[in-house]
Amino acid sequence: MEIILQEDVPSLGHIGDIVKVRDGFGRNYLLPRGMAVLADNRNLRVLEHQKRLTAVKKDQALKAAQSLRDRIAASNVVISARAGEEDRLFGSVTNQDIEKALHAQGLPLERRKIILPEPIKQLGTHAVSVHLGGDVHATLTVQVVRES
Repeated sequence: MEIILQEDVPSLGHIGDIVKVRDGFGRNYLLPRGMAVLADNRNLRVLEHQKRLTAVKKDQALKAAQSLRDRIAASNVVISARAGEEDRLFGSVTNQDIEKALHAQGLPLERRKIILPEPIKQLGTHAVSVHLGGDVHATLTVQVVRES
């Protein structure tokens, strides 16, 4: 019996896989629990249609991420902070501060996507990595200046 998996089944396959199983296993376990459907012509057409829709959505998300990457690379974020001697900040600049500055510039970005190994504690220019999804990464230039 050939079936299309609707869920990940350990030692059998992943969602969307077409697998061949014994009749009893498919009829008595997988089909009643909704873990699979029969691999007939209708269900195969539905599966192909869903795969096409998923591919289109992935393409759109990739193009949007690349567009956002270009906008981020072209932007320069300036954050003013109080600093003491030797250009050390009294506090620190975190990904939340960078997120607020980006929103002020019109770049909507979640703070979880801003990769900051440790908070910025010095005045100056810093390169910050931004993960936009998939394999798309951007480098953001953050300039921390003394508050006047």
